[in-house]
Amino acid sequence: MMNYLFSVFQDERFMDLTIYQYGYEKCEPLHSFGPYVRNNYLFHYVISGKGCLHANDEKGDATFYDIEAGNGFIIEPGYVNTYYADNDQPWEYVWLEFGGLRAKECVELAGLSHKSPVYSLADPSYGKILQDRMMTIVRSQNSSNLELIGYLYLFVDCLIKYSASKRQFQGGKLSEFYAREAVVYIEHNYNKDITVEDIAKKCKLDRSYFGKVFKNVVGQSPQEFLIHYRMTKAADALIIGDESVGDIGVSVGYPNLLHFSRAFKSVYGVSPREYRQKNKIIESFRQETGQQ
Repeated sequence: MMNYLFSVFQDERFMDLTIYQYGYEKCEPLHSFGPYVRNNYLFHYVISGKGCLHANDEKGDATFYDIEAGNGFIIEPGYVNTYYADNDQPWEYVWLEFGGLRAKECVELAGLSHKSPVYSLADPSYGKILQDRMMTIVRSQNSSNLELIGYLYLFVDCLIKYSASKRQFQGGKLSEFYAREAVVYIEHNYNKDITVEDIAKKCKLDRSYFGKVFKNVVGQSPQEFLIHYRMTKAADALIIGDESVGDIGVSVGYPNLLHFSRAFKSVYGVSPREYRQKNKIIESFRQETGQQ
């Protein structure tokens, strides 16, 4: 097996649960990632070795978690996190970045959150099953999108079922319908000059009430989701395409280059040009190694 595998899933038709990126890595000693803020949920399962997670709360205070083989950790969108491999026993892990309308609910059913990010198995024997579910996705570069989404659901089922801190499922609510309608509207209109008021009007809800409903279901305010969705689109365009930064800004609803750069940096921590320069290298690596 290679020391590193990485793939991006680019089909946006799946709203309840969808996958964004996934990979495997056997890390070098003290190999680190962050500080970084994710737009979606990111779950790592540690196959061997150990490392440390620095997870920040709403106030920016960090909590340190030592994580070993057989455990995992979740990174919740909107929070600054840093994680690094141990110097003597660097970890080897598999990871999935996923989101969707039901992602928050599924993560909570597994007993995970930014306040409780460490994942423990109800029985150590379940670890191999969870690892296999994740590695099936990582190795599925030639699978259809429907097949990958199916594997994602099987993984989430294992994540919840085998968790030592799983919670009981509660049925769907009308609020999920409104959130779904709002997300569809954003997907079709993110490149236009839309506001939260426009989205609330589309759902036929008062703006304040709509904001509460949306955040309860999705885990982000409508404004945060809209900005993150636009910036995710922009990030993909920066890596894959050759359009100018200004043209990409216009394509995601930001005709003002300065406003676009500020919004992008608020999500990714770097300017669009810096992001393109850094991630073009990763894309080149994937092409050279034949990864999809």
